[in-house]
Amino acid sequence: MSVSTAVSAQSVCAPLPVLGRDVTVPLVTGGEVAYAALDYAASAPALQRVWDDVAAYAPYYGSVHRGAGYLSQLSTDLFENARRTVAEFLGCRPDDQLVFTRSTTDSLNLLARALPAGCQVFVFETEHHASLLPWQDARVSYLDAPRTPGQAVRTLERALAERDPHGPALVCVTGASNVTGELWPVRELAAVAHAHGARIVLDAAQLAPHHPVSVHDLDVDWIAFSGHKLYAPFGSGVLAGRADWLRAAEPYLAGGGASRRVTRREDGGVAVEWHDSAARHEAGSPNVIGAYAIAAACKALTEAGFETLVARERHLIAKVREGLAEVPEVRVLSLFGDDAPRVGVLSFVVEGWNSSHFAAALSAEYGIGVRDGLFCAHPLVRTLLGSDPGTQGECGAPEAAPGEKSLNAIRVSFGAGTPDEHVERFVTAVRELVADGAKWSYRTEDGRCVPAV
Repeated sequence: MSVSTAVSAQSVCAPLPVLGRDVTVPLVTGGEVAYAALDYAASAPALQRVWDDVAAYAPYYGSVHRGAGYLSQLSTDLFENARRTVAEFLGCRPDDQLVFTRSTTDSLNLLARALPAGCQVFVFETEHHASLLPWQDARVSYLDAPRTPGQAVRTLERALAERDPHGPALVCVTGASNVTGELWPVRELAAVAHAHGARIVLDAAQLAPHHPVSVHDLDVDWIAFSGHKLYAPFGSGVLAGRADWLRAAEPYLAGGGASRRVTRREDGGVAVEWHDSAARHEAGSPNVIGAYAIAAACKALTEAGFETLVARERHLIAKVREGLAEVPEVRVLSLFGDDAPRVGVLSFVVEGWNSSHFAAALSAEYGIGVRDGLFCAHPLVRTLLGSDPGTQGECGAPEAAPGEKSLNAIRVSFGAGTPDEHVERFVTAVRELVADGAKWSYRTEDGRCVPAV
């Protein structure tokens, strides 16, 4: 019995309604087709529930923490209630702080700014750039890509054992890879970090939309994620966790909202007393729509039930993996092996094809949206591809510099709003492109592979 047929009928439930499910796109070969959005790992479509909730609130939009009027008071209550809803969704502890930011990248840069003096940071080279790059002003130890979850734990154990035990330290780790979709041993890594006196921040951008995530249960110090990957548009993110480093740090942005009291000094300058709450790092008018959208998404996913959502996603993963396994020219990228548990994210290369060319053909000839390139995780993808760049094809990779080998891959990703038909069409398209080639000619334009006109 195959993996997909072993999934119970109960788990193969209908996808959650999302915006764009009825959008049609033109094909270069003629006609139109319903768009198959299979790039959830970049930005997931908005849940219909989120959109409806935001639309219902929009007429009542007002300034937050600023006004005495009814709409301002309503918006302030909604903003702070959103904070409590997201904190509950993340299993935050009573004394944790939850700061609304612009994105995962913004959240981790905020934490990087809050690091105490002399802090040493440990991060695997496998991280997304959002969690790989913010630590440039700290003492950073970049750890080699592990090939098993156990090796990841042992690598961190060795690195922390060699550090100065008297100074502060932070470990940054992903919950699920944005390249391979593989789940990382977060709880075990947290235990190692704490055993060596270090703290740990979890990049949950790819994990939170697919699995329940809890600060308490995973025993992490902070969690960061983005609304636009959690079916909530409008450019908002979250950093949630321990308050002490955040309270001790200078405000991320200086301005109104972050300041409790501002007075003139005798020397002509100004003296500022900053807030100790999350407001300390939320200067300016907050993105109340974005915060409310995240809270609405958290409610929708909780009510749908992660057990059901995870079971259905495993059904879709099995369909994709079984379909790709039937095409010998396809190589799925993996750190931990084929049997490693994962979320709905898979990357692969196709023998004889440049990945940008293949992705362009999927879009232009089949109406399927995937991503190609290095996925803002350049060291990881280069490690996984090694000396197998797959440079053949009519178009080059968008990230390839002049004269550089075209190292790139294709990523397909899906989630709670993906119907079976989309992944079935994707598997069929891969099979046909490999067997018969593209039906159209393509060229490189502004670094992208596009149909030739």
